[in-house]
Amino acid sequence: MTGTTDTIVAQSSSANAVNFDPNNPYFLHSSDEPGMSLVNALFDGRGFQGWRRSVLIALSAKNKLGFINGTCPAPAITSNEYQPWTRCNDMVSSWLLNSLSKDIGDSVIYSKSAKELWTSLEHRFGRSNGAKLYHLRKELSSLVQGISDIAGYLTKLKRLWDELDSLICDVKCVCACVCSGKQKLEKSPEDERLIQFLMGLNDVYGQARGNILMMNPLPSLDLAYSLVLQDESQRDIYMNPLLFADSSSFMVGTQANLAA
Repeated sequence: MTGTTDTIVAQSSSANAVNFDPNNPYFLHSSDEPGMSLVNALFDGRGFQGWRRSVLIALSAKNKLGFINGTCPAPAITSNEYQPWTRCNDMVSSWLLNSLSKDIGDSVIYSKSAKELWTSLEHRFGRSNGAKLYHLRKELSSLVQGISDIAGYLTKLKRLWDELDSLICDVKCVCACVCSGKQKLEKSPEDERLIQFLMGLNDVYGQARGNILMMNPLPSLDLAYSLVLQDESQRDIYMNPLLFADSSSFMVGTQANLAA
């Protein structure tokens, strides 16, 4: 009797193996629930490219990209996979809706599938246009370090650069050639961003900026950032002993006055 029961359990587990295989797109973890949001900040119509990137990363980690890019289409209604697909599709749709503001979510809530919902959002907010490019270029042209530290300043620059790259990705060369001409084309925008980074630095980094500009060829942005940080560290080392000495002199003078 026990052997028969074990056989039935084994057959049942084999029949439902698709539900327990983490590599299968129909797999749902016990922590997955409809009320979950894919990203921390809700999309309210601004910053679509950054929000889109965050959603794609989250769905990729959950092996659910196929439900929005069309690689996991709906099976026939008579298929055994139709019900698992429907469950996962509804789950992804719920995650997307929970990642949208109420107004935007209400406008796509009646989408028939997660792919249709995603396509609607991309058509409305993901189109590259002159207005977006204009505002990004304008913000980049006016961005300077100001009161930010070096890390915060570079983070702001890279965020704008990444958003700009996402808008103009269609005009980049993707051929497999490795000729010197292609290398020069790739180096030119890198040099432009290095110059932009140096132009926005505060005047206290003038010496480091001059040293970097004297290099031939120009270094990478990462190397330039490292050199600027070294310059900042050296200035702190030279300044701190003076501050310590001034502080010590003040303490000695105060104690002498009290003794008198």
